[in-house]
Amino acid sequence: MAIRTTPSGPRRQSVRTDVPTLCDTALNRALLARQLLLQRHRLGTVEAVALLVGLQAQAPHPPYIGLWTRLADFTTAHLAQAIEDRSLVRLAIMRSTVHLVTAADCLALRPLAQPALDRDLRASGSGARVADVPVPALAAEARAALAQRPLTTKELGAALHERWPGAEAGDLAYAARTLLPLVQVPPRGIWGVGGQTRYATAESWLGERLATRPSLEDMVLRYLAAFGPATVKDVQTWSGLTRLRTVIDGLRPRLRLARDTNGNELFDVPGAPLPAPDTPAPVRFLPEFDNILLSHADRNRIISTRDRARIFTRNGIVRATILVDGFVRGTWRIDRDGATATLLIEPFTTPADADRAALAEEGARLLGFAAADADRHGVRFAEPVL
Repeated sequence: MAIRTTPSGPRRQSVRTDVPTLCDTALNRALLARQLLLQRHRLGTVEAVALLVGLQAQAPHPPYIGLWTRLADFTTAHLAQAIEDRSLVRLAIMRSTVHLVTAADCLALRPLAQPALDRDLRASGSGARVADVPVPALAAEARAALAQRPLTTKELGAALHERWPGAEAGDLAYAARTLLPLVQVPPRGIWGVGGQTRYATAESWLGERLATRPSLEDMVLRYLAAFGPATVKDVQTWSGLTRLRTVIDGLRPRLRLARDTNGNELFDVPGAPLPAPDTPAPVRFLPEFDNILLSHADRNRIISTRDRARIFTRNGIVRATILVDGFVRGTWRIDRDGATATLLIEPFTTPADADRAALAEEGARLLGFAAADADRHGVRFAEPVL
């Protein structure tokens, strides 16, 4: 027995010593399997988004690329239709960032994310500048303004500014987007369609109320099925929530346990895939902001600490990446010059001949999807910058 100290005093908890140790490659293959990246799957778009517990979606196009690289026969129309028929929605949720999630997950998970959103609002300049505005009144006023029709940020801010003329309209709108579950309505998020972002409340858009008794336990189990095995810190990194140790300890009898090579305890759902470390992993092209790069405290199962600095920019962009043998080995982008679309692959090191050929072949397929309107396609490799 080991004694663990808590704020209320020491408590006894048995520590199992018979659990397996999983290396980074074993964790990599488990993550790839659960993220639908060991092979393309024949799943419906909504079913895949539910399985992945959403896709990060600050920009409109990354979720399309993320689903294309995971699903067989996926087309832009599949996702566009699901957004337009309200099966999928885009809103700030996990980590206080915009995600594409199912309607059901919007209703079930958005209430659980509120503490993280509140924390971010308090820490922001906008939150400080509207600190004197009563939260219930601000939320009620925003709901009333949005009841008429979906509004842009500018329109929502202007409506709130009429009630609180001493506050900046932009700060009021930012606070409202944090306090309320506001979805970005189409045409935002539709492939190839521009236009300003307009917001509606999730309840009005979906015609249902948010969950009144949302389950943190269910959220943790969903995360582990999609991203595990994982530590408590991993779950907290993905969700943006804190103090989840108690929740996970309560689930402990239902979980499969392991350790990583640093001795950290890993939690998992029984029956979730655990492929052998030598399972082949095909090359893959991941979009900007892909969740697989953002959902663990320790990300060595997918990218090295050194290489993280290559893909995370100072202005908050997470670059589009390539996976070679399951790990991030470079970045990519599509350049346009008139009717020509060129995929530029920037590997971190010189790829082996077989990997280079596989990247070129998969890259040609990516161009056929993401640059279908171009008359000419080309794939080019940049020289590695060591």
